[in-house]
Amino acid sequence: MNQYFNDNQSLNKDFYKKAVEYDFNGFKFMFKTHAGVFSKDHVDFATDILLNAIPPLSGSLLDLGCGYGVIGIVLSKVYGLSLTAADVNPAAVELTRLNCELNGVKADIIESDCFDKLSTVKCQSSIVLNPPIHAGKAVTYKMYEQSADYLSPGGCLYIVTLKKHGAESTFAKLQEVYAGNARVIYKKKGIWVVESQKSVPV
Repeated sequence: MNQYFNDNQSLNKDFYKKAVEYDFNGFKFMFKTHAGVFSKDHVDFATDILLNAIPPLSGSLLDLGCGYGVIGIVLSKVYGLSLTAADVNPAAVELTRLNCELNGVKADIIESDCFDKLSTVKCQSSIVLNPPIHAGKAVTYKMYEQSADYLSPGGCLYIVTLKKHGAESTFAKLQEVYAGNARVIYKKKGIWVVESQKSVPV
């Protein structure tokens, strides 16, 4: 079975004719989707919660595991951010490029397995991630561990996770990676949004 978090060239076919519509802070968005990407029929509930929980941002943003581009495109357009979007799935990369054009957003869009091809995009103001839980802890924890290297001092990683998917252990891992600078900014009905801030050198 093909998985949306895999680098699978066979997924890059047969675009859906319908588009997903999404409203956020008075902005209207439209996204083309594809059978090989996560939540192809609608913006999933966890992504919607993540977007609404994140405070207003400024500067640069890395949307890691961008899927068809929802999080990065929405935040970039609403807050005027410099956007980099990355995903291992070539179908997701192509869709993000298309959806940036549809929504009038400029972005640097990169096909990359986690941070493997992102060495030139360090010093981000923010990183957002709806982690691919079904890829396993080895993958998601690697993302958390490497994320701090790509943030500017004082920059933040924002992730959404579910209690049933190990939210408590995820929070503990982020506390470890970010030296105690992780905090839960949303927790309701088993859904957690965690903000983790990179320390500013004294």
